[in-house]
Amino acid sequence: MAEFKRPTNEQEFENNFSPIKVLMNKSEAILESSKCLFCYDAPCTKACPTHIDIPLFIRQINSGNMTGSAMTIYASNYMGNLCGKVCPVEVLCEGSCVYVNQGVKAVEIGRLQNYATHKVLSEKIHIFSEGEKVNKKVAIIGGGPAGLSCASELRKAGIEVDIYEGRKMAAGLALHGIAPYKIANEDVLEELNYLQEQFHFNIIYNSFIKTKADVAKLEKEYDAVFLGIGNSSTSALNIPGEDKKEVYGAVEIIEELRMKKSNLVYGNKVIVFGGGNTAMDAASESARMGAETVLLAYRRSKENMGAYEFEYDLAKSAGVKAYFNVAPVEILGDEKVTGVKFIKTEIKDGKLKTIAGSEFTEKCDMVIKATGQSRHFELFDNISKLEVDDLGRIIVDENFRTMNPKYFAGGDAVNGGKEVVNSVAEGKFAASSIIKQLTKI
Repeated sequence: MAEFKRPTNEQEFENNFSPIKVLMNKSEAILESSKCLFCYDAPCTKACPTHIDIPLFIRQINSGNMTGSAMTIYASNYMGNLCGKVCPVEVLCEGSCVYVNQGVKAVEIGRLQNYATHKVLSEKIHIFSEGEKVNKKVAIIGGGPAGLSCASELRKAGIEVDIYEGRKMAAGLALHGIAPYKIANEDVLEELNYLQEQFHFNIIYNSFIKTKADVAKLEKEYDAVFLGIGNSSTSALNIPGEDKKEVYGAVEIIEELRMKKSNLVYGNKVIVFGGGNTAMDAASESARMGAETVLLAYRRSKENMGAYEFEYDLAKSAGVKAYFNVAPVEILGDEKVTGVKFIKTEIKDGKLKTIAGSEFTEKCDMVIKATGQSRHFELFDNISKLEVDDLGRIIVDENFRTMNPKYFAGGDAVNGGKEVVNSVAEGKFAASSIIKQLTKI
């Protein structure tokens, strides 16, 4: 029997997808902030890719300086509220808390971060302003976390910025590809608008940059270009039946879910391919959409999953079941999926191999592929001297400069698909390099 009832209206959807990190009230925040030991070497700060001064912002909460606390957060991380909600704090800041080594629960850094940032967002307290104008102009391709972070840092330095966003809304996977129980669309857009109102960067929507003519125009009109384009659509598995109805890519179905909510029709038995965090989100969401059975199928063992343990536990708590050491061979059905043919796998001589004669079939009426994303090779091929590695990731130096000195890059297109906080950090670091190059500081 399904753990969740299928939502038939927006209220039922909101109930099924209620936030897993609830906003603290004042009493909770004061109590939690009092637990911090304000370590002089701050392992939590070292574990944060954006290096927020965590002991400082927590001390400021405890002393009642809420605006100062938010300023400390945003000075290092322009997407402070977003990251407080979606970061895997269990393995980053909170996972590095000194309490953990003593077997004590870590300080709830992520929720404290949201408590501080929520106040300035909700009260529209401006803590930044654009810098004195510099006669330089930068194009940013991609309005996701990396692009927004880069734009904010550039505007703070007085450099004019145009963001070219291919969709009708910005914020990238933060808005289109993260499970709604982690952050709501309204929260993402609130932070985007907050930044835009302070820094006044320009976003040009529905503008895909991919042809040689597009590239030539940017190179002529701008002093530098930042590539914050992320990854593309879900990669194909190249197995028979992949084109059948009710077979979806995980990123694509999560986007539909966030936009359509209870109006999106889900199957009764859903099979999710993959063992990463996106697969866990897709599986957990399927259960919350009322699927009677959700089966996670991964070709390697549980120990080899790329997903964090807490993400797997969250999926299990929603009723998701898992098969390990199985690989899909064929998606069955006429026009619409009716099942999946699998084969069992094993590690032999250090390599993953299939076991002859071990095929079996699982019935289902929906398949979700969480098996990685492709790259924007069409654009890459049209930029001279741009180089990628064997995995299709853009190659950059320590300053996030590509092999073409006019281009900088950061985020998923460079790191392959790490956390949102990594993209935010890389966007800001790249902006610092752009500023130095353009102003010769």
